[in-house]
Parts: sequence; structure tokens; C-alpha cells
Amino acid sequence: MPEAPQKMRVSDISSSENKKALEFIEQVTSNPDEVQLKVLSEILTRSAHVEYLQRHGLDGNTDRLTFKKIMPVVKYEDIQPYINRIANGDHSPILCSHPISEFLTSSGTSGGERKLMPTIQEELERRSLLYSLLMPVMNQAVPGLDKGKGMYFLFVKSEAKTPGGLLARPVLTSYYKSSHFKNRPHDPYTNYTSPNEAILCPDSYQSMYSQMLCGLCFNEQVLRVGAVFASGFIRAIRFLEKYWSVLCHDIRTGTLNSVITDISVRESVMKILKPNSKLADFIEGTMSQYIPTLDYYSNGLPLVCTMYASSECYFGVNLNPLCKPDEVCYTLIPNMAYFEFLPVRRNNSSGDTNSITMPESLNENEQQELVDLVDVELGKEYELVVTTYAGLYRYRVGDLLRVAGFKNKSPQFNFICRKNVVLSIDSDKTDEVELQNAVKNAMNHLMPFDTNLLEYTSYADTTTIPGHYVLFWELNTNGTIPVPPSVFEDCCFAVEESLNSVYRQGRVSDKSIGPLEIKIVESGTFDKLMDYAISLGASINQYKTPRCVTFAPHVELLNSRVVSRYFSPKCPKWAPGHKQWNNINLS
Repeated sequence: MPEAPQKMRVSDISSSENKKALEFIEQVTSNPDEVQLKVLSEILTRSAHVEYLQRHGLDGNTDRLTFKKIMPVVKYEDIQPYINRIANGDHSPILCSHPISEFLTSSGTSGGERKLMPTIQEELERRSLLYSLLMPVMNQAVPGLDKGKGMYFLFVKSEAKTPGGLLARPVLTSYYKSSHFKNRPHDPYTNYTSPNEAILCPDSYQSMYSQMLCGLCFNEQVLRVGAVFASGFIRAIRFLEKYWSVLCHDIRTGTLNSVITDISVRESVMKILKPNSKLADFIEGTMSQYIPTLDYYSNGLPLVCTMYASSECYFGVNLNPLCKPDEVCYTLIPNMAYFEFLPVRRNNSSGDTNSITMPESLNENEQQELVDLVDVELGKEYELVVTTYAGLYRYRVGDLLRVAGFKNKSPQFNFICRKNVVLSIDSDKTDEVELQNAVKNAMNHLMPFDTNLLEYTSYADTTTIPGHYVLFWELNTNGTIPVPPSVFEDCCFAVEESLNSVYRQGRVSDKSIGPLEIKIVESGTFDKLMDYAISLGASINQYKTPRCVTFAPHVELLNSRVVSRYFSPKCPKWAPGHKQWNNINLS
């Protein structure tokens, strides 16, 4: 008799899948330009008859040189009228031949609100492909990660519908609510401590509580912990610090706190939660000696950043996951989209290392400067430009990258910063114009005291949990009545009320951003800041005060001259959904 077929073990399956994933990376990075040409041809062929391409005269031509010559390099405001039409219910092929399935809300802002990025159903396949590469790469550095669970803190955020009925939501919310995630086949690398019901719970407190509780219950099986953003993981630590005694009660008694009212969450958690006094004693003993540092909780384990992605497109992976956080570089996977790169010009007149000059719009010569993926040069910096399957053509993502090396023939990039963004803590992005308007609104509170603002700058303070915005103000006071502390607190609140909905959501709902702080500095502080910049080589004729400081000596100088400090006394207004999508201008 023939032998009965043997069942494959999970380790055999994961080993086979790992091998396929690593072979795929080798293949696409060895022939990146060939892959890129194929991607561009596929995009232009399938979208040959869409209105946007025909309006620019491309008309079915898939030649790369013709594409570069005819199609303009654009930013969001250039394509917003087309997006508005789709959002309002126009189903004609405007940007893409495939139906737009939903909009992904970018954390970058436009006019104080999230941008709407079109996407199509098949993009879920590309995102899933990139996710499938992460753990095989990680497993090379740390073998055996398929043997236990991952304690990841994953959350959904608010979503809305456009007037035309399309969902508008963050890209990760879209992914977590998709069948690709909810009905994913068994995979040892996506064996999470958190049940899907806890991840998909829209109440951020109930979601965090349930995920933390389940993670603690599975503590002996946990091999890795994390979140999408480092700030999310820090927030989880802060949550544990604040609520550990209540969590211990649930673990000790095997009962779930009544604050968890979501029925599906309660049912899923109760399948995991069992009375465990030994674990409760251990947590209580540990937390009584609580030390608020990431290193304490990680016990020296490496901090890993695995991938690079945005609402516009998923880009690449970190092939050296155990590198230092400040040395992370990403290999762009060339079949995700068609990539081009605009050379960056730096302006160091302020003395700040992150001072970058990029034109808002490009003339014909500047558009011709764009180089392809295989033509970027080591050490040089570029702004990323993408053409996607979902209807973005030569779109300026706004991310600034530096070429750090190569994987086979494919370049690897350090992420430098987000163009025009001066402040960011979590998924929020505040630009200089928005900050200026917010400060202007706050200054109205000082007018009755005959006090005006001489100069200011800002700083994203990530040393606190959660991080928060800091404004350094140098004032000129002509009045005889001193400004009361409550008025400065009103100024803090006025700034927060003036910032975009992404920031306000982080403050109110996600609790990922702390209260804004204003620090009043001594007279002459900004003269000292200029003197320091000039001593480092900045031109006195070109110097202008940076609206955000990141250079450590600048921050230290400013902090050394603080005479008083104030915090926002309450959270700004924020409500789920996005009202501006219900009144989109059709013109």
C-alpha cells in the first residue's frame, strides 16, 4: 500500500513561504528598470482612455519618454477638481479605468483637512504583498519568530462617506476592515494576541484596554511587540502605566471590566481571559517599580522599523531590520508603482540642518530633471514622485529621501522628512502656513494687554508621553498690566483650535498628542539664536528665523532662556467624520 501523504508542519510552510518572499525580493531588485517599465506600461495601457490622460494628450502612448515629456508633475491641488468630481458621484473614467473603490485619507493636510487619495480594489493585493515580505526579512535576522505570538497594538480610526457614497478613511483602517485582514489564512507571522474584534473596535479606549489585556494574558507566548507608529507603542506603555491595577483585577478574577461595552469585544476577550493570580501578582510587582522608559520595557531588545508606506502608495521594506533606528533605509519594491525622483536643493541660511527649499510648482526644465529609480545617485537627496495603478500620475508625494546604498541594482533610501511639514508627533502634519495662522489667532488674546509677538519658533517634543507641540515666544510688552497665566493658556488653546482635524483627532480621540505648550523666552533670545546660526556658517544677509527647530543645540539654547511655560487647559473641538466632504465644490 502506498504511504499516506504526510501533513506539512507549520514550520515547513513558513519556511517555504519565507524562501519565496526572499527570492521575489532578489528578483525584482536585480532587474528594477525592467520591472518599472512594465509597471508604467501596464498603468498607461489600462488607463489609455481616462479623461485625465487624454486631456494632457497622452492618448494611449505607453512610451516612457513620451510620458515624461507630456505629463506634468503635479501636487494635490492640481488634481483636486478631478477628485472632487469622483467624490461627488461621477462614475466616468476620470483618473483610472478601474472603479474607484474608496478614498484613503492622507495624514498630510490640504486646507486644514485630510487629502482624499483614490484607490482601487486590487491595491489591497499590492499592500498584502508588501506585508508578506516583512516577516521573512525579519526572520533572517531573528530566526524563530513563527513560534509565538505578536503583541501588536492596531487600531481603526473614524471614517466618513463622500456625497457620492464612497468611503473615506485612513489606509490602515481600510486594510484592517478588509477581507484580506479579517479573513486572512493562518500565518504564524500574523498570529496576534489581539482578537480582530478588539482591533476593529472604533472606541479607542475599549480597543486599547482589550488589546493590552489579551497581550498580558498571552505573555508567555509573546515574541515581539509593536505598533504601526512608535508613538502608538509609547501610548500603549502610557496606558499600562495608568491602568495596570484595573487590568490586574481582571486577570486575577477572570472578569472583564464593565467599561468594555462592545458585545463582540467582550465575547472575544472572554474566550482568552481566565483567572490567573500568579500573572496578576507579577504585573503588580513589576509596575510598582515602574520606570517610564522604552528601554525598560524592551529589556534591551532591538527597535525595528519594517516598511515605508503612505495613503498614496506602499513603497518598500527595510532589509536590515536590526539596524539602529537612525540608520534605517528602505528598498523600494519596483512593482508597487512607477517611481521618479526630483533632486532636492538645500537652503542652510537659517543654520538648521533640515532647512530645505523645494518649488511649489515645477517649470518644464525642472520637470525634466526628474530621474528614474535606477538613475538616482548615492548620497543625493530627492523628492519622491509616483505614478500609481489607482490614478495618480507623476504625483509629488512630498517625502524627501536620501540614497543610502543599493540592493542589487535597486537603490535604498533614508527617509529625511516630509516636505513643508514643520511639526509632527503621530500621523499629524502641520505646515508653516497653518502654524502661522494658528499663532496669529492666538495673539488676539494678548491685544488687551498691549503685548505683541516679536518672534517665535516651534519644536515637536517627543521626550514626553505622548509627545506634544512646543512654541517658543519672545514678546514685547508695552502695557502696565502683566498678562495673566490664564490668558497664555487661552493662547495655547486658540492655537490648538486653529490646527487641522488630524491634529485635533490625535488630541481628542486617539490621545496620541499631548497638550500644546507655549514657552516664553527672555528678551534677545532670537538674536542669540541668529548669532549661533551665523557662527556655524549661515549668511547674515539670508538668515531668517526657522519656524521649527530640530537641531539639538538650537533647542538647548531656547530652553535655557525660558522664563515661563503654559499648557493648553483642555482638548480642542473634534468630531468623527469630515464635514467638508459633504459640501464639495463641483466647479
